[in-house]
Amino acid sequence: MGNTLKNVSLVILLLKMCIIFGQEEIPKKRIVIDPGHGGKDSGAIGINGIQEKDVVLNIAKEIVRLNRTVFEDQFEIYLTRYRDTLISLSDRTKLAKGLEADVFVSLHCNHSDNPEARGVEVYVSKKQAGYSKESIWLAFQLHDELNKKLGFESRGVKFADFQVLKETTNCLSFLLEFGFVTNIHDSGYLGDKGNNSIIAALILDNLRTYQ
Repeated sequence: MGNTLKNVSLVILLLKMCIIFGQEEIPKKRIVIDPGHGGKDSGAIGINGIQEKDVVLNIAKEIVRLNRTVFEDQFEIYLTRYRDTLISLSDRTKLAKGLEADVFVSLHCNHSDNPEARGVEVYVSKKQAGYSKESIWLAFQLHDELNKKLGFESRGVKFADFQVLKETTNCLSFLLEFGFVTNIHDSGYLGDKGNNSIIAALILDNLRTYQ
């Protein structure tokens, strides 16, 4: 009887070990965040000297920080630049391809000679093979959240063949224009680092819908 119980216990233990080792950890989604411009390329320059390259880098760094501290490293996140340097467009897309990214997000701010122009735009490419529909869906989701939760004026989801979108056909990709640094309302919002953190959290929260 004792040997039988020992054998049964051993079988149960082996079964448990098989279950544990047989369970594969679900891989994290690999996200490449692309803060536009950098270095000698300031991007759009707006009211009070606010520069596009600084705003988008602040948001990108907040995405990394919040993923680590609030979202418990839910994603594997890489930036195309971590400081004020200029990276070529081709090198940005090569990084996404080399890392086999699941999602590529390019961050930008808008500019206009019309100081009344304001609002958020999200761009996707039609040339993304099997990823096009998913990119469009995610773009609409994010656009709606920026519009409804943060109060950004809506300028819609649009199609464009920007280089960073055309060359990231291996994954979902879209380009965000957060607002116009030449508009007093948009620039005031984007120039506040606390608001940059809110935008970063919203982006991460929406990326969670793509799992």
